[in-house]
Amino acid sequence: MEDGSEKWNFQGNKKLNASSISVRGVYNMLMERVNNSRDKKPLVPLCRVDPTENPLFRTTPEATDSVSTAVNSYNFNCYPPTVGLPDAKRAIANYLSSDLPYQLSPENVFLTIGGTQAIDIILPALARSDANILLPRPGYPQYDSRASCCLLEVRHFDLLPERGWEVDLDSLESQADENTVAMVLINPSNPCGNVFTYQHLKRVAEIARKLGIFVISDEVYAHVTYGSNPFVPMGVFSSIVPVITIGSLSKRWLVPGWRTGWIATCDPHGIFQKTGVVKSIISYLEITTDPPTFLQAAIPEILGKTKDDFLSKNLNILRETANIFYDLCKEIPCLTCPHKPEGAMCVMVEINFSQIKDIVDDMDFCAKLAEEESVLLLPGVTVGLKNWLRISFAVDTSNLVEGLSRIKAFCLRYAKMP
Repeated sequence: MEDGSEKWNFQGNKKLNASSISVRGVYNMLMERVNNSRDKKPLVPLCRVDPTENPLFRTTPEATDSVSTAVNSYNFNCYPPTVGLPDAKRAIANYLSSDLPYQLSPENVFLTIGGTQAIDIILPALARSDANILLPRPGYPQYDSRASCCLLEVRHFDLLPERGWEVDLDSLESQADENTVAMVLINPSNPCGNVFTYQHLKRVAEIARKLGIFVISDEVYAHVTYGSNPFVPMGVFSSIVPVITIGSLSKRWLVPGWRTGWIATCDPHGIFQKTGVVKSIISYLEITTDPPTFLQAAIPEILGKTKDDFLSKNLNILRETANIFYDLCKEIPCLTCPHKPEGAMCVMVEINFSQIKDIVDDMDFCAKLAEEESVLLLPGVTVGLKNWLRISFAVDTSNLVEGLSRIKAFCLRYAKMP
C-alpha cells in the first residue's frame, strides 16, 4: 500500500509534544534502561512519589470501609453534580476550616480527579492570549505542561536551597508585570521537602497583593510534616490576598490511585466571584469528567473518622526514612543535600560535576544509574533544576538503604581520581 500521508489534512500537535515532560514519561524511559541491565539487580524505585511502594503504608480501615459502604449502598452509581456531592463539599469545607480563621462554605469547594485535574482546571480558567503565571523553580512539572497547552506564558521564580528552599522574593517580584494573573506555591514542597514558615508565607501573600495577583496554593501534602516547621495553609492569609487551594486524599491517606482531590476558594472578600474566576472554574468543570461518585460519597467518613494514631504513625515512618536518607546521603561523594527534608516525601540533591567524569548531565546520570544499578531517580531537569536529582524516600527502609548504597557505589565508580 502506498504511503499517502502527504494527502492528509492533519498531524500531531508538536507544541503538545514539547510540553509533555512529566514524571511518568521519565519514569517509563528509565524503566526501559533497567530492563537492559545485565546483572538483573532488584529494582529500587526512588523516582515516583508513591507511598504505596512502602509496605508499611496502608490506608486507614475507615477509608476502605467508607468506600465499601458507598459502593454496597447502590446509592452512588449515578452521575454526580458538576461541582461535587454536597455532603463531600461540606466535609472538605469543614476539614479545611479547622486550620483557618474563618469558615469555608460548601460553595467554596469543587471536587476533582486528584490534584492533577485541579491544575488542569485552574490554569485554563485563567488563560488568555497575553496572560502569564509565576511558577516556582524547582516545581511540579504538571504546571508547566498544562500552562503550555493552554497558551499561558510561564515565568519562573527561584527557590533558594541555601535558605531552606524559601522563595526568592526579589526573583518573584521581578518576574511579574501587568499581565501576570497568579503565582503557584507548593507547601509542603514537592520536590524540595521543605515546609514554609508562617512569617515567610505572610510575606509572599503581601507581595502577591502588591502585584495584584492571587496565589494557587498546592497543598496536596498538607499536614505531612515531621520537622520543626508546622504546616500553615496559605488560606490563613486570604484576607491579604485571595487564595485557591488544591488538596487531595492521595498522600495523607496513602491512596494516590483513588484520584480524589479538590479545589477550594479561600476568599472572604469575594474577589474570585467578582472577577469571574469561580464562573470560569465551573464552566470548565461542566466540560470535563468527574471523580467517581462513590469515592465522593466516602469523603465525609474518611475526613471525619480517621484516627489520629494512623496519621501520626505515618509521620513517624517518614521522619525515620528522612533521617536515614539525610545521614546516608552525606556519605555519597559527588552528591549534596542542602536541606534536610521536613515535609512531603521527597528531596532535592545536587550533583557536583567537578567530582565526576563521563557523565554529561542529570539525565545521563539517572539513565546510567538505572542501567547499571537498577535504581530509579528523577532528573532535576524534570522539575526545572538541571543537574540536580529528586529522590523519593517514601519507600521501605531496607530499599532506601540498598538504593543509597548502590548510588554510592555508582558515584565512586565515576569519581574523578585526585
